[in-house]
Amino acid sequence: MTCTLGEVKNRADFMIYWGGNPAECHPRHFTKYSLTQKGKFTPKGRKDRTMVLVDIRETPSAKAADVFLQVRPGKDFELVTALRAIVKGQRVNEAAVAETGLPLEKLHELVAMMKAARFGIIFFGMGLSMTRGKHMNSAAVLMLAAEMNAFTKFVAMPMRGHGNVTGADVVMRYTTGYPFGVNLCRGYPRFNPGEFSTVDLLVRGDNDACLVLGADPGATMPQPAINHLARIPTITLDPKVTHTSRLSRVHITTAVTGVSAPGTAYRMDEIPLPLRPALKSPYPTDEEVVRRIREAVMRRPAWLPERNAEMVV
Repeated sequence: MTCTLGEVKNRADFMIYWGGNPAECHPRHFTKYSLTQKGKFTPKGRKDRTMVLVDIRETPSAKAADVFLQVRPGKDFELVTALRAIVKGQRVNEAAVAETGLPLEKLHELVAMMKAARFGIIFFGMGLSMTRGKHMNSAAVLMLAAEMNAFTKFVAMPMRGHGNVTGADVVMRYTTGYPFGVNLCRGYPRFNPGEFSTVDLLVRGDNDACLVLGADPGATMPQPAINHLARIPTITLDPKVTHTSRLSRVHITTAVTGVSAPGTAYRMDEIPLPLRPALKSPYPTDEEVVRRIREAVMRRPAWLPERNAEMVV
């Protein structure tokens, strides 16, 4: 490690980027929001902050880090679990930790740095949340941040991979109480990532129709999920032709939100940004299309089982 415990104590902020490469994927994050930006409690900017990068390989973001920890692919959950145990003062098996690709001494040093910080944050990206372990990795990181609050102020924040994903989570959260992985089949929301998440439903083939809005799963999801989208009636709302629209039964062209349609986009820290259109479009907005679909569905008579149908036990 190129940064010592004494140096961390003299700095205000401690940040960990885990499974992300902001230097290439979020190029303004370092300079405008996190690493070099000066603030009320960090007047020296970069000199007031310690940065740790955790990834399976050395990316361009490693050049900006004080500490780079290279974890073996698929061993993120084990590494987070070991850190949580060390934070709580529990004994950790050195051989088990070695399977993560990092020695136990480095983990003890990292935890000491985390506890010495006045404020800490874990930014975790798709390299953690979309690899082996998926939602369990994310839950473990959130628990690590929560448990660190027994020693200092610590938070965790996901580094989103696509535009306005935070907005979708925010809307789902204030309407259902859950951010994602929500099932409404019973008339009330049920939350269970890994069972009700979109990718899991498609891979298992549980759904027999799909409406795609503001996404391109045909370009990003596993092949079994893409194959299932091609088999079922898929409807895509998108301003342009995408991988998903090519395999869809219906593609409705819509106006570009923020360019030719008003809307609201959420930053990754959940701050809403109202968008005013600069151009006019002959195409309807996503909201108008969804509203018209909903009105058409409401005009259809409600489906009720026949009164004389025999009950199947």
